[in-house]
Amino acid sequence: MLNLNAWPLAARQRITGVLTDIDDTLTTDGAITADALAALADLKAAGLPVMAITGRPVGWSEPFARDWPVDAIVAENGAVALTFQHQIGLQTNEYVRGQLSKRYQQSAPVRRENFSRMQQLAARVLREVPGTQLARDSAGRETDMAIDHSEFAHLSDAQIAAVVALMTGEGMQATVSSIHINGWYGSHNKLEGARWAVRELLQRDLDLEMAHWVFIGDSTNDALMFQAFEHSVGVANVRRFETQLTQLPRYITQGERGAGFAEVARAVLDARMVDAS
Repeated sequence: MLNLNAWPLAARQRITGVLTDIDDTLTTDGAITADALAALADLKAAGLPVMAITGRPVGWSEPFARDWPVDAIVAENGAVALTFQHQIGLQTNEYVRGQLSKRYQQSAPVRRENFSRMQQLAARVLREVPGTQLARDSAGRETDMAIDHSEFAHLSDAQIAAVVALMTGEGMQATVSSIHINGWYGSHNKLEGARWAVRELLQRDLDLEMAHWVFIGDSTNDALMFQAFEHSVGVANVRRFETQLTQLPRYITQGERGAGFAEVARAVLDARMVDAS
């Protein structure tokens, strides 16, 4: 991993979109900090689309999709895209908060069938792996399940591996974030979710624009994104997972979590200022 200051100016000047993880990338100790929130606003003000790609559930993500200056939050590892359609009131000329829009990659019948299967598997995990517990945000999940390993509970590497083995043994995809073990039925993942969201919401082809997007993340469930994007950045706390990552980010920030995200935003925006001058 190269220090972020090694990211060439010419490459940063070509960035036209930002994709980011949320937990421990945008947030610090579970909340977004003022510097990260300001960085999101500055990116949006500069005209760059910003999408957060997270393993967090739909219900948990809704208030952030509403309140943060992002184009979308793609939740549950690529399964659901959340947007709020904002507009200016025609009579008052005031900013009006729009309605929530939810788009799914899977049909409603498929989601219902998968949800039932996941409830059965969740019960089996809790029964067969002592010490496990569902993530506290499970009530807001529609297309996946999550076992807490580092948010409010603590699981050993052996326990995490046992949970992953149970999930994959039942035909699920499984991934480990900085806080949860997520499992789901379907072919989607963070990368496919990003492709789908850019296509559905922006009418653009992400594969044709890979050199113009940056992805920022922090943990093992971001490895696929680190591999796919030429411009991939890990916030400094990614070093926690350095030995476990199958693909490291190309660059790394000095700051951790939200401070690291703000560093990336500054690097992109400063390059645009040089380009404009």
